[in-house]
Amino acid sequence: MTTATWNPVKTERPYFTQEHLMFRDSLRKFLEKEAKPYAEEWEENQMVPQSFWDKMGKNGFICPWVDEEYGGLGADFAFSIILAEELGRVGGGGGIGLHNTIVVPYIATFGTAEQKHKYLPGCVNGQIITAIAMSEPGAGSDLAQIKTTAVKEGDHYIINGEKTFISNGILANLIVVACKTDSNAVPAHKGVSLFLVEGDTLGFSRGRKLKKMGQHSQDTAELIFEDVVIPAGNLLGEEGKGFYYLMHKLQQERIMAALGAQVAAEQMLQLTIEYVKGREAFGTKISKFQNTQFKLAEIATQVQLGRTFIDDLISKHMNEEDIVTEVSMAKWWVTDMARRISADCLQLHGGYGYMDEYRISHFYRDVAVGPIYAGSNEIMKVIIAKKLGL
Repeated sequence: MTTATWNPVKTERPYFTQEHLMFRDSLRKFLEKEAKPYAEEWEENQMVPQSFWDKMGKNGFICPWVDEEYGGLGADFAFSIILAEELGRVGGGGGIGLHNTIVVPYIATFGTAEQKHKYLPGCVNGQIITAIAMSEPGAGSDLAQIKTTAVKEGDHYIINGEKTFISNGILANLIVVACKTDSNAVPAHKGVSLFLVEGDTLGFSRGRKLKKMGQHSQDTAELIFEDVVIPAGNLLGEEGKGFYYLMHKLQQERIMAALGAQVAAEQMLQLTIEYVKGREAFGTKISKFQNTQFKLAEIATQVQLGRTFIDDLISKHMNEEDIVTEVSMAKWWVTDMARRISADCLQLHGGYGYMDEYRISHFYRDVAVGPIYAGSNEIMKVIIAKKLGL
């Protein structure tokens, strides 16, 4: 009797239908041709070109969840899961994932009818690339302390301030900007509002294109607002409700952060298994050494735990359940797990793991940010503790 080989990359999902699988097959074929051959080039250029966004949009792969009225497919959240997973496997699609599941949903949920008709079709076809500007040089996890202001004068607002660590910061031509509209509000978060700023608005400029440890193909920049005048109609939602809007979408954002780390963990495990099966030392495959087997057994178990947890949370999120506590747990544990096993997988590659031509070195760099962004893992633990009544 032969024993089936366990596959570290699971393809079945409890929430996938035949329609989802057809979409995934089509996307995979597209990415195999249009993304995979260029992933290294995008890493070197530290940018995914506009042309790729155009092709993705033309083929209906961007924001498939948007209503048909605005050019989308009206698809469910599982389509966004497929998009994130497949882009994560080929590399270079982080900016599209951010656009699809984090930024554009703010416009679709809180935007006026006029804002939706103006921006959503472009968000779907790839002509509009979005970013969300929250973090500042002096404000990260504590968003209530942002200093960027939006002062209302008649029928317009004037924005002044600086933002940093903004993903899609170079390519974006539409930015959701978090500003203080009431600096005297108590508590401070009640003074935060969101605004839509177009990339060619007078007074708006981009600072440095930031050089990062990893995720090189994801352009990240500083954004500068100097007396930027925007119409009052560019207020997103209600004034003073920005912090609540941001919190409203964090459950989905943190699911996606955990999912990105999970996909990376699965890829790292698969790469390492393939490597140790082919590499010899002292006259035998290093996959036959007990240390290698025990280490990979530990890694595989952690990867499976992460996949089981995330799939359950995705199903619950699609059922519109409140899973803030569990999402905080997943964001903390899965991103931490991915960072932890990246060191073990690189070690099993030996000297070759340190070489840039081996993908494991890219994953080692890329997953390092997981415990930091989308709310640091320390903040996740604070949320969990509060939910425990501590």
